[in-house]
Amino acid sequence: MSQNQLRPDARAYLDAMAAQPRPPMNDATIAMMRQVPPEMIEGMLLMFERPLGELAEVRDVNMPGPGGDIALRLFDPRKDRGPGPVVVFYHGGGFVAGSIGTHAPLAAEIARQLDLPVISVEYRLAPEHKWPAAPDDAEAAARWIAENGAAFGREFTGLVTCGDSAGGTLTLVTTMALRDRPAALPVRAQIPIYPVSDRSKPYPSASAFGQGFGLNTPDIEYFDAAYGSDKQDWRASPLLADLAGLPPTLLVTAGFDPLRDEGRAFAAKAILAGVDVTYREYAGTIHGCFTFRKAIPSAHDDLTALLGMARDVLDRSDG
Repeated sequence: MSQNQLRPDARAYLDAMAAQPRPPMNDATIAMMRQVPPEMIEGMLLMFERPLGELAEVRDVNMPGPGGDIALRLFDPRKDRGPGPVVVFYHGGGFVAGSIGTHAPLAAEIARQLDLPVISVEYRLAPEHKWPAAPDDAEAAARWIAENGAAFGREFTGLVTCGDSAGGTLTLVTTMALRDRPAALPVRAQIPIYPVSDRSKPYPSASAFGQGFGLNTPDIEYFDAAYGSDKQDWRASPLLADLAGLPPTLLVTAGFDPLRDEGRAFAAKAILAGVDVTYREYAGTIHGCFTFRKAIPSAHDDLTALLGMARDVLDRSDG
């Protein structure tokens, strides 16, 4: 398949979405979404995403956060395990949508394929909670998890930060914060999946794929406005930070993603800063594909390949 060719299953998904368009993203739409029971939203998303699948344990824990309690959910394919690393997962959704529940199938698949516990973080969302509420919560959660393995009945020896889209941004920002002021446990690796890495300037992919590829420019503009970040601050645009000293990084982009080029730019800058970077761009697919694995079956194969690379990265990391 050509690098410039959209996969048939991705095209079929986009055509189905175009035939039944959702309301535009705005404050009214978000307010309406907040009134829908979470289990109903999660059920609707299963039209496009694979089910949760088998796990030995799913455990909900609350922790104190900067703006109130933060909900955490453990996904583990094993009921009992010895000391080892834990994946701290941040869901996507443009900083205004998404939840532990909407991304549970992805978190569960990561847990199964890495054979590691995954803890998903319910950080505060905009527009009710503007930036930097989300990165504040993300960092606080990683620090608390590092000190409180016993709350999950486990002994953690290191952190692996991971997230998709907006959660990929929180992955990068949290890892940098813990590089600069270490937590009780080291960050062994980070896995940002099609992250927002630089809102300070436009990139060619944003215009090339800003309409008709699932993540449209008007939605991105709304997400930016609702989030209310300082786009010149590294906690909104992590590419602007000094990247030296980051842990081994597996960064993923999609070929037809408006965010593709800023992901490429982050990987390139990190390599030049001496970071151990594995970069993988999945040709022919779109932003968000790893949460559309039922509608885009090839995305599941991509995720399996990605997590195989993640195992290799973890094998190279310290701790």
